[in-house]
Amino acid sequence: EGPEFLSKWVGESEKAVRETFRKARQAAPCIVFFDEMDAIARVRGESNDSHVTERVISQLLTELDGLEELRDVTVIVATNRPDIIDPALLRPRRFDRLIYIPPPDKEVRKEIFKIHTRNKPLADDVDVDELAEKTEGYTGADISAVCNKAVMTAIREHINKGNGEIRKEDFKKIKVEKRHFEKALKKVKSLPKEELEKHLKVAEEF
Repeated sequence: EGPEFLSKWVGESEKAVRETFRKARQAAPCIVFFDEMDAIARVRGESNDSHVTERVISQLLTELDGLEELRDVTVIVATNRPDIIDPALLRPRRFDRLIYIPPPDKEVRKEIFKIHTRNKPLADDVDVDELAEKTEGYTGADISAVCNKAVMTAIREHINKGNGEIRKEDFKKIKVEKRHFEKALKKVKSLPKEELEKHLKVAEEF
């Protein structure tokens, strides 16, 4: 996770980056994956984190361009905001190829729902095909949140019926119904269409 590299202690963030690449070289062939890259590699000068971000970017550039070649090490990063990543990192032989991954289509959403409801006590009125139809624009993380929210709604409802108490054996009686998913969908929203179009535009520019 990108944010895990950020430390208030001087030198700790850069050390974490160096250590990551050192381990990668030792384990080669391997893949280094940074999630939430925008959290640690924003355009320099635009962050008020006491220059931590600038030092992390400098260390990343050193590792990517350094004297010690990255043989058989592939570096992949994920971000929702490629437009705010420091341009120096997006030059050739660094992170120079952008792959846009759009929200899943209906069939993929259906499979994601199946995964996240596999071990959940669903009522007979729950239809994953219908849920997939209603969740256009939702990401896999959104769908996971919907399923978890539906389960928690069902549990809370059962607790409220039992005067605020629930016993271990009561869990066997709980069923997650269609209406629980409907409540969850009202709480968990997908990305607005305008936001999706913005992501697509940024991807096209790269």
